[in-house]
Amino acid sequence: MTEKEFTEISLTLGLTFGISYMLFIVYKLAEESKAGKYGMMVLFVGLGLGIFGFVAKYAIKLYLASQLA
Repeated sequence: MTEKEFTEISLTLGLTFGISYMLFIVYKLAEESKAGKYGMMVLFVGLGLGIFGFVAKYAIKLYLASQLA
């Protein structure tokens, strides 16, 4: 396994764990603050946009790599 492969795998797994942990933290904060349905939705939409950005960046990178190769 090369350093590049290790870095890609580690980054993907690390960010997946980090995003999962952030989902847990946001849920617990919303529950403890009694944010309600709308407040919880706003919190998760904000986090969801960040997750979408991460996935979109990866998809765009793959698309551009296939176009240039």
